[in-house]
Amino acid sequence: MLAIFGYISAALSILMVVPYLRDIFLRKTKPERASWFIWLVLGLIAFSSQLAKGATDSLWLTAGQTLAVFAVFLPALKFGVGGLSRRDIVALIAAGFGLILWYFTSEAAYALAIVIAVDSIGSLLTAVKSYEDPSGETLSTWFMSGTAGVFGVLAVGAFQPALLAYPLYIVIANYTIVLCLLLGRNKKGR
Repeated sequence: MLAIFGYISAALSILMVVPYLRDIFLRKTKPERASWFIWLVLGLIAFSSQLAKGATDSLWLTAGQTLAVFAVFLPALKFGVGGLSRRDIVALIAAGFGLILWYFTSEAAYALAIVIAVDSIGSLLTAVKSYEDPSGETLSTWFMSGTAGVFGVLAVGAFQPALLAYPLYIVIANYTIVLCLLLGRNKKGR
């Protein structure tokens, strides 16, 4: 059963980009290039960290999320907005620091904690953007991503904080963006 939850989380992680990519090509959604690059780097770190901590079926979520982010990053190069702002550079340095820390301490949990902290900065910025400009994001993508996180949590199968941390973060971050989108749409509708 754990494997099935892992496969569902990966499938949702990959399927979530279909409406997002559609909206990019329809010029409805304009991804911020550097943010998606940062999320790609962080996804690779999270995948490596979880693999090193012994993740099995729950690893499908991180693999699916990372592939999905890569699929958005490529068209974002042409159709996205933004560049390497100071904020982006700081986040990249922090992610690099996480890799260095992991290398020198041989402790994947430190790298994973740093990944989540850095990623949450990008998620917070996206949540604020979603509230202020709800038409600039694709609600179904963030909802599917959060739901993928739920199945990622279920795929862990036991209380193992190092393995639960990333999927729980995915749930909280993505459903927060969904909430901000809904609140933003409600505010705009009034």
